[in-house]
Amino acid sequence: MNNKLLLSVSPHMHKKETVSIIMWMVSLSLLPSGIAGIFIFGPKALWIILTCIITAVITESGILSLRHKRITIMDGSAVLTGLLLSYNLPPDLPIWMACIGSFFAIAIAKQAFGGLGRNIFNPALAGRAFLLIAWPKYMVTFSKPFTYPDSITCATPLTLIKEGNADNIYQLGLNYLDLFLGNRSGCIGEVCIVLLLLGAIFLLWRRIISWHIPLSFISTLALLSWLWGGSQIAQGDVLFFLFSGGVILGAFFMATDYVTSPLTERGQIIFGIGCGLLTFVIRKWGGYPEGVSFSILIMNAVVPLLDRFCRPRIYGYIK
Repeated sequence: MNNKLLLSVSPHMHKKETVSIIMWMVSLSLLPSGIAGIFIFGPKALWIILTCIITAVITESGILSLRHKRITIMDGSAVLTGLLLSYNLPPDLPIWMACIGSFFAIAIAKQAFGGLGRNIFNPALAGRAFLLIAWPKYMVTFSKPFTYPDSITCATPLTLIKEGNADNIYQLGLNYLDLFLGNRSGCIGEVCIVLLLLGAIFLLWRRIISWHIPLSFISTLALLSWLWGGSQIAQGDVLFFLFSGGVILGAFFMATDYVTSPLTERGQIIFGIGCGLLTFVIRKWGGYPEGVSFSILIMNAVVPLLDRFCRPRIYGYIK
């Protein structure tokens, strides 16, 4: 009689979702906001998105070939990295810079650490941070949506506050609906909040992500913005702070990355609180108007400590 009892090492929980399915599901949830970005900023946004994705796939294939490893581009991780990077770039960025950023994200931030599952930092955010440090002028220059008059400045709302020109926000005629629908300057994939939230709801419904990191991230930033946002117009406006930058994109789609976020629920809550705190500090006192990317990258470095500190209690262990 054949032994049908198979015993393997833990964990024993089985789910239908594979790495490939998860990656493609996240990419699918991001597609609506990317289409909105193309509609808002024009065909130039499409070229940035395609450039980042194609460069990421080619770079990953080339490095895996040089390492004599199996080509795994069909798992969707390279596509997702290129897609997320493009969503964090201005639509007017030169194509060659998008290529360099995508190459850096895959070659340095991912493959140099050993590939998928071994990288310490979120590759897409690392690529954005590299471009921001290397070419800050291009990374903070944003084009205006088609609905803006030609005479209106194309500075982002957060930039106007950083420069002490918050009154100009109301000269633009911006309201919550404009911020919610993406009628503002910004990066390609971060402006249309409503479609980002729909994608996030889809991921939460499929249980691909959990609420712990996004809720702790957003609530921490909202609380600090309300308490110490400042007396200047719009600075103490919580909804303005949440909708006018990359908070929604970062909290739901990048801070929740499986590889670079904590394993336990308690660790994830601490991670989200740290991201919200650092984002507020950078926005309030830092040199850049936005701090989402750097806050997540800094907290990525703390993840090993959080996993060590927040280990679950061993069953049957007496403290």
